[in-house]
Amino acid sequence: MVENEPRSSAAVAGEGRRWFLRGAAAAFSIPGLILASAFVGFAGLAKASGLTVVETVFMTAVVWALPAKVVLIGAILSKSSIFAAAFAVALSSVRLMPMVVALVPEMRVEKTRPWVLYALSHFVAVTSWVLALERFRDVPPERRTIFYAGLGGTLVAGNMTVVTVVYLVADTLPPAASAALFLLTPMYFLTSLWGSARESAAHVAMVLGLGLGPLFHVLVPGFDLLAAGLIGGGAAYGWHRFSRRSRPA
Repeated sequence: MVENEPRSSAAVAGEGRRWFLRGAAAAFSIPGLILASAFVGFAGLAKASGLTVVETVFMTAVVWALPAKVVLIGAILSKSSIFAAAFAVALSSVRLMPMVVALVPEMRVEKTRPWVLYALSHFVAVTSWVLALERFRDVPPERRTIFYAGLGGTLVAGNMTVVTVVYLVADTLPPAASAALFLLTPMYFLTSLWGSARESAAHVAMVLGLGLGPLFHVLVPGFDLLAAGLIGGGAAYGWHRFSRRSRPA
């Protein structure tokens, strides 16, 4: 009997395919379904904004995270320069950096090549990050990169398909259905942020933003988001500091 016999390349490839398919299967979940519903709304938003189907699907592939795409559409509509649009998209994506920093050590083993981690970082967003951290406990460390490639690749490819189909049939939908689709994206962000918030100050900030946004839209149109963010966010931060000091030691 020969112990520790090296496995053939075919056996290694077969095992890699199995873990890739397990990652792809993990994308078909409740969070994945909710994300797809948000991309339904994004397709409606892109079509209403005048983007072509090719531009919309391309944005889904290369930008991926929904907030960055919404920011990019806003920059296009406001006729910002390409550098200003790129800067705004980059700023909106900074929030993903802590997710990358937390996820990469979970995937990296001694033989992992850096370019693999750089490529997989493109798939990092809220849904793929949450699903990956939930499932990694059942995945061998040396198979986590191929597992995450299946998970992230399926989420991107699946939502590219969703965006294409919704964009093409949007004109045939009743106006009420189109309006409902349009509202799915902000509803997705609101519920996701509310559910993922760890500090009650985040809830306070969202409530203040919902109230101050419409108010400043009337008072200072053009600066409404900036004013609501600064005042609402500052007030929530102050409330957070005050509540921490008020807690018994």
